[in-house]
Amino acid sequence: MEKDAKIYIAGHRGMVGSAIHRKLQEKGFTNFVLKTSKELDLRNQQAVADFFENEKPEYVFLAAAKVGGIIANNTYRAVFLYENLSIQNNVIHSSFVNKVKKLMFLGSSCIYPKLAPQPLKEEYLLTGLLEETNEPYAIAKIAGIKMCESYRKQYGCDFISVMPTNLYGPNDNYDLQKSHVMPAMIRKFHEAKLAGNEAVTLWGTGSPMREFLHADDLAEACVFLMENYSEEEFINVGTGTDVTIKELAETVKKVVGFTGELIWDTAKPDGTPRKLMDVSKLHAKGWKHTIALEQGIALAYQDFLVHHDTLRL
Repeated sequence: MEKDAKIYIAGHRGMVGSAIHRKLQEKGFTNFVLKTSKELDLRNQQAVADFFENEKPEYVFLAAAKVGGIIANNTYRAVFLYENLSIQNNVIHSSFVNKVKKLMFLGSSCIYPKLAPQPLKEEYLLTGLLEETNEPYAIAKIAGIKMCESYRKQYGCDFISVMPTNLYGPNDNYDLQKSHVMPAMIRKFHEAKLAGNEAVTLWGTGSPMREFLHADDLAEACVFLMENYSEEEFINVGTGTDVTIKELAETVKKVVGFTGELIWDTAKPDGTPRKLMDVSKLHAKGWKHTIALEQGIALAYQDFLVHHDTLRL
């Protein structure tokens, strides 16, 4: 990417989009076209078509999506499927029509089959059944991957897809009804500490294993791949290491400074037993993460204290 190239980041105020924006600014890029969801509804086909025709961005990072944790995914199944398909369809197609030089589509590790072999290799896509609780969201993301592949095959578009593992960091969502496991734990432990509670109850058994990548590391990988990767197959982005949810809880508890007990509500679902990304392809390209998990949780907690605690969500 040229330093003065016009770059559109769809979803620039979300956790991923804002991290990409910060990283690009750090690297000297200055020509951004940014629109909030109020200024541009990406679900609106005509609005997106008009935006691309008027602005003519040269590079596109498609980081906008309707996202959430187990509760949100399972409750708003139609919304997650419809809105994500709409966003992807509109942005990818308008990028083709307006001759965008390169587009990056951001997916999710939930695209993989629930019981796929571990670690998850790119070729395991569509080899088994998906996790039921987030199937609509996963199907939307798979459709996005296939759109990028298909536009590349039919029209020669330089559209690539990257599949991040579980993410956390600045601008995360701390709403307990819609958040992912890491921000939910940070908020729960923080509020329990302030209230002087003796225990915190968490979902499931604590046995599932998850991999976590800081949003700033993902942003670094995205910029790296935008400049160094141009293949039909999508590529995993992660750390290549995972922890149990119980281990994660103990680490968050330590960072936040909560001294009470952990209670596991085993009547609640665990979700997928394990999701560890195989990142050998990414490592072979020359990129590895740099932010260790406990360090990253400490950074996330500081962001929560500065930007979210005063809101009393």
